[in-house]
Amino acid sequence: MELKRVVITGLGALTPIGNNIEEYWNGLVNGVSGAAPITNFDAAKFKTRFACELKDFDVNQFIHRKEARKMDKFTQFAMVASDEAISDAGITPENIDKDRVGVIWGAGIGGIDTFEQQVLDFGAGDGTPKFNPFFIPKMIADIAPGMISIKHGFRGPNFTTVSACASSANALIDAMNYIRLGYADVIVSGGSEAAITQSGMGGFNALHALSTRNDNPKTASRPFDKDREGFVMGEGAGALILEEYEHAKARGAKIYAEVAGGGLSADAHHLTAPHPEGLGAKNVMLNCLKDAGVTLEEVDAINVHGTSTPLGDVAETKAIKDVFGEHAYNININSTKSMTGHLLGAAGAIEAIASVLAMKHGIVPPTINHHTPDDKIDNDLNFTLNKAQKRDIKIAMSNTFGFGGHNACLLIKKLD
Repeated sequence: MELKRVVITGLGALTPIGNNIEEYWNGLVNGVSGAAPITNFDAAKFKTRFACELKDFDVNQFIHRKEARKMDKFTQFAMVASDEAISDAGITPENIDKDRVGVIWGAGIGGIDTFEQQVLDFGAGDGTPKFNPFFIPKMIADIAPGMISIKHGFRGPNFTTVSACASSANALIDAMNYIRLGYADVIVSGGSEAAITQSGMGGFNALHALSTRNDNPKTASRPFDKDREGFVMGEGAGALILEEYEHAKARGAKIYAEVAGGGLSADAHHLTAPHPEGLGAKNVMLNCLKDAGVTLEEVDAINVHGTSTPLGDVAETKAIKDVFGEHAYNININSTKSMTGHLLGAAGAIEAIASVLAMKHGIVPPTINHHTPDDKIDNDLNFTLNKAQKRDIKIAMSNTFGFGGHNACLLIKKLD
């Protein structure tokens, strides 16, 4: 069977360094850190008192207050980012068949804020069960694509992928394959997360996964630096419109790039730690290259998972060297998490967007906050440290890994 080609025709972003695509890109190329003291709740007694929250975001500017109250924040974020992407793609009822438009979304946790608030309210009461009638639909992870489809009338494939921090990359790969196989013409895909809550921060603190650099939050996310000591929590959403190539051409859509392949793998190693030899990361990149029909030497850039954890950065770097050999030294490697923090289930989406924009503008965003080389990492690799670099990018990869050993890799190609 000949697979259909899949292209990207729309983008939308809601991130800690910009509330739309233009702001997000400006934040990336200028090396802006989104980390700051937490405002979502009183974090005075927490080990980590900072995160990468959204800035100056008022949901009521986008969604009517009555409707917004029916949604957890992760769904609100999804609605805003997907609306931007749909508008950017120029999708209208006149140029699409809504039966052939799907929504495949990623969320690692879903409505944790709603769950937390309902449980706290119940615990503070007299034991009488008084729950919000929207408690369950606000909390479930699949509600975001459901709400997007309800708003726009999209009746194609509709579901959520859940694979921890690989969730939205999984969603994009699923969307690519559904279009490849002819099950849809257009799919709204991406991911959202809103886990900067008491239970979210407390849980990751208990795992010793977060940075505790409370005295200088903006420098806390420092991938590949010797003094890294954990990731910084982020929140937000990223949305991409994936479309069958001939369908996009027929309606005169602008095309950013082609989604040429995707890879999936499992570490099969540990609950939260990566495989020490980077085996899962190695396999997922090889699977992605094979799926895309691309040679090692054709890859120009990799937006790595690069969370700024002691074990993860070492394992991923080893995997890149094992896969690419000498060509690894010719690749621009960067971690945009140094600026956005880690958006968990939404990470794959906003990082895929970063790769698309890097390709469009010929600029690789920097990995900021790097000061001290780590002798466990090959520092001769080009990590695009501290300053953006110009580069003509024809092929870019984006890595995303999650707790449980879930790995996803996406390959984006400049359209011929």
